[in-house]
Amino acid sequence: MLTKKLSNYTIILASSSPRRQQLLKDLDINFKIQTKEVEEIYPKNLKHIQITDFLADLKAKPFELLKNELLITSDTIVWCNNEALGKPKDAKEAFEMLQKLSENTHTVITSISIKTKDFQQIINDTTEVTFKKLSFDEINYYIENYKPFDKAGAYGIQEWIGKIGINKIKGSYFNVMGLPIHKLYEELMNL
Repeated sequence: MLTKKLSNYTIILASSSPRRQQLLKDLDINFKIQTKEVEEIYPKNLKHIQITDFLADLKAKPFELLKNELLITSDTIVWCNNEALGKPKDAKEAFEMLQKLSENTHTVITSISIKTKDFQQIINDTTEVTFKKLSFDEINYYIENYKPFDKAGAYGIQEWIGKIGINKIKGSYFNVMGLPIHKLYEELMNL
């Protein structure tokens, strides 16, 4: 259905995330993956959705699009205690992040930029996630075995820690994976 609607476009997903690639593939859309190096730095005065909106747009800026190309970029952060948790740089930082999330509720925010040569739309979604109290052993086990260094907040909801540690979610599960696919589908259908 969506494939027919988008048949005039070459869809480009600018993401090396296997989760985002799989979610887009699950929509039965033909797309190609093309990434450009971007230093993911944002102004310190930005908060919450402003951060992911800024970064989704920043990831789209290096692309020179042709008339029939449609670019999808995305960014996800974990917002906990008025602080943005991005991707941890090492095991120590991952441990600290997971300790902050333990026995706490946080918000996962994802923004998506949909861009053509003549048009750009940025959409976003938020999901509240509550973790049980995580033991040091559970946190260490997860970091050692799953190496969550490519994930905002140092966790993947679809992985072991999500299965044993999350006791409540309010909002889109797929948003927590990094792509609120239902919102992307709606926007693409409205093009």
